[in-house]
Amino acid sequence: MTAPTLSVIIPVYNEEQTLPLLFARLYPALDALKLPYEILFINDGGTDKSAALLREQFERRPEVTRVIFFSGNFGQHMAIIAGFEYCRGNRVVTLDADLQNPPEEIGKLLGAMERGHDYVGSVRQQRRDTAFRRLASRAMNWMRERITRIRMTDQGCMLRAYDRRIVDAITRSSEVNTFIPALAYTYASSPTEIEVAHEERAAGVSKYSLYSLLRLNFDLVTGFSIVPLQVFSLLGMFVAVVSVLVYIGVIIQRWIIAGSVAEGLYALWDRDILQFFLTGLVLFGLGLVGEYVGRIYQQVRGRPRYLIQAVLESGQAAGVTSAESSSVSPTPHSSLLTPHPK
Repeated sequence: MTAPTLSVIIPVYNEEQTLPLLFARLYPALDALKLPYEILFINDGGTDKSAALLREQFERRPEVTRVIFFSGNFGQHMAIIAGFEYCRGNRVVTLDADLQNPPEEIGKLLGAMERGHDYVGSVRQQRRDTAFRRLASRAMNWMRERITRIRMTDQGCMLRAYDRRIVDAITRSSEVNTFIPALAYTYASSPTEIEVAHEERAAGVSKYSLYSLLRLNFDLVTGFSIVPLQVFSLLGMFVAVVSVLVYIGVIIQRWIIAGSVAEGLYALWDRDILQFFLTGLVLFGLGLVGEYVGRIYQQVRGRPRYLIQAVLESGQAAGVTSAESSSVSPTPHSSLLTPHPK
């Protein structure tokens, strides 16, 4: 059985309106590449008809289509991890199901890999998001780059290509909480970025709110750097020094300046206000430390990162091109545990 050259991994979560349009564009785009490929759809829970649509598509193209059904919602990155563990291609491309990144752009990423790059990120041209979303994304990217030293111009774009070596390294990491593009960047020996087209959502609404973006960046920062802890330590020392200086200044003022003027100056440094400020600072620090401790707690429990309800794949699926495809009887397989290492 010949292994495919290309594996395309697509997480799916409540995308019933978009999936028919995705199917209509994805398969012709990959057929045009003239190389053996496979497509892995990972249904990340959801409550709509996405699962039924994926089953129908598997029955239409079983020779190149594989579908993994999660037993619940485990998140986009866990869906990609599952795809990494099941895929067989030497080159792996991740793609969102919302069609904001056209599947026709996959050829550009493969072209960059032909030039010797083992990890290819993408930067969206003429983004169709709102001005507020673009501004928030730039601010988050700037903060993340300064803290983690991981350079990604557009961390929100999941259209990316990975060499097999990078994919294997990511699957061996076994991290419960991670950000795959950043992790791949740390493993890559020759990373690069290229510009790709960006379109409006074909249907539905974005699954990422501002709160989700904030959580994502907070997880990214705490997952790849201890700089926040170091900054907080420096901030604590700075506040301690300033507090001592302010206290000395207030005492001098009360000794030198008598009467109502001294009381007025003392009121400017009211102890209650300073106490509230320091209490808030301490609580923020405890929360930051708790975030790191929580990540350790989640990791050491050793629970499965995701649970698979079923896997649809043809017993002879080998990632053939459309010209080589043959009629294969689908034989669904199922599992309730994460896949064993290959």
